[in-house]
Amino acid sequence: MQTRSVALTAESASASEFRLDGKLAVVTGGGSGIGRAIAIKFAANGADVRILDTNLKGAELTTQEIVQSGGRASSYACEVSDQAKTKATFSQISTQARIHILINNAGVSHIGNVESTTEEDFDRILRVNVKGIYNCILACVGHMKASGGGVVLNMASIAGSAGLAERFAYSTSKGAVIAMTYSVARDYVAHNIRCNCISPARVHTPFVDGYLAKNYPGREKEMYDKLAKTQPIGRMGEPDEVASLALFLCSDAASFITGVDYPLDGGFMNLHG
Repeated sequence: MQTRSVALTAESASASEFRLDGKLAVVTGGGSGIGRAIAIKFAANGADVRILDTNLKGAELTTQEIVQSGGRASSYACEVSDQAKTKATFSQISTQARIHILINNAGVSHIGNVESTTEEDFDRILRVNVKGIYNCILACVGHMKASGGGVVLNMASIAGSAGLAERFAYSTSKGAVIAMTYSVARDYVAHNIRCNCISPARVHTPFVDGYLAKNYPGREKEMYDKLAKTQPIGRMGEPDEVASLALFLCSDAASFITGVDYPLDGGFMNLHG
């Protein structure tokens, strides 16, 4: 049985307990949106960040921003749905340094019900959102076991546990992410590996702006306001707010937390209706 006893002092009660000094964090999908915010937040709090993205240019821009601010980061082109390439990327990273934190953020979205979702659409969503996370955990968990532990944080969604209209494939994939989180947490708790997930509601990212421009040209502001108000708090979340929760869950301050799905939803799940 492991015990952790820390005397609370004015010094230990400071926010320094959320810092990630000496930790290496891998962030998938770190070239934009929530992943970018997490990479920047983690680097600003001492982590050495490895950014994986299919869009290498986006990953490199995030890396450049971090380095110019005095942080440490590097970028890799990686398609997480490809197991061989994912394993090769993680092998390259792990030979350089110990991986302490894995952020499974890379994912794709889809709009449609079961009838309007093609087999190709369904396969694509599961390949990236479910198999991609499986591939990354598979490529990393053995290294974490051998190195004394680590933290895995998966990006889920309230769509995985709430009935959202026209989100059939996406909701299916995020429900799987939540279940995977519980399973990994159970299987690896004895190896000092914690696994949690965050389930955001709508977050204002470039994806949202692109979706509105494509589907509601000329009505972007009107539809943005409508979507924002579906959260009881009256607005969308910001990527930096997701990053702040991620920072806490991956820090030593959260060392007693594993196997938990955290809604970050402006009251959507409990106050809606």
